[in-house]
Amino acid sequence: MGSRYADEHMELPAQYIAGKIGVVTVLYGSGAVLADFFDSIEKQTYKEFVVYCVDNGSQDDSAEQCRARGENYVVIENGENLGVAAGNNIGTRAAVGSGCEFVLFLNNDVVFGPDLFAQLVDGLKQHSCSMATPMMYYFDRPDVIWAAGGYFQPWFGYRCLHFGDGDLDQGQYRPARRVAYTPTCCAIVRREVFQSVGMMDERYFVYWDDTDFMLRAYRLGEQLYLLPDAKLWHKVSSLIGTSSPFRTRFVHRNHALYGHKNLPAPFAYLISFGYCLGYLLLSLMGRISLSEARDRVRFWREGIRTSGMLRVG
Repeated sequence: MGSRYADEHMELPAQYIAGKIGVVTVLYGSGAVLADFFDSIEKQTYKEFVVYCVDNGSQDDSAEQCRARGENYVVIENGENLGVAAGNNIGTRAAVGSGCEFVLFLNNDVVFGPDLFAQLVDGLKQHSCSMATPMMYYFDRPDVIWAAGGYFQPWFGYRCLHFGDGDLDQGQYRPARRVAYTPTCCAIVRREVFQSVGMMDERYFVYWDDTDFMLRAYRLGEQLYLLPDAKLWHKVSSLIGTSSPFRTRFVHRNHALYGHKNLPAPFAYLISFGYCLGYLLLSLMGRISLSEARDRVRFWREGIRTSGMLRVG
């Protein structure tokens, strides 16, 4: 059966403050990384911003650390973990509702130099684009690229890949250029985009939500620029880890949700068959266990059900 889901689109307030950035960061047990993050923010040469800290029921002192930073930090406590996508939407509504012209999605497990905010705003203006993103590096390998923007692969179901991941930065991504995709680890977005493209799809909870958002923007012709002189260092997977059961579930579940939401049904099912068969073949090759392959198939089916494309029962 067809999906009945429709992405939410924002109604913009008539008035806004030109140049004002709403920095949206989602907290979930983030206390250990916040000191570096706040230090980077407070050194910014660009001063027209407010930080919206959306706390998803942290059991540590994340919200208290934000609140202690002063009136330029707005703390929104959800009381439970609503997911990254919902957290970003809550922060976006607060930022745009209070008159911000731009929303800056920003992970809190990052550090950056004092000119980042100014460079992002200047990049939007210089290239007359809807969104902009910096060069992102591995925190523990500061000259190694994590993402120089990214791109979609249509024949693989519009999966996304990062440009330059694992490469030493030798200036190969200069000058600034248009890219199709960037992770919302750091992306500045004009407020009008939330009216045309819509909000994050909260069904994802975490992972693939930003890919879905960027694909919708790409298909609508919204321009995203990589700004190679703007730089950020990411403590990749510092809070969740790279191989936790939580991550495994949502990566595979949401990949399926993404495909069945955004692709024609026959192509989506073909992609699903290919991935699920691939998991079983990996188990036969000894690359993963049979139980892990079965789990991945189960998570994939969960994603299809979540998309509304598979009849339940």
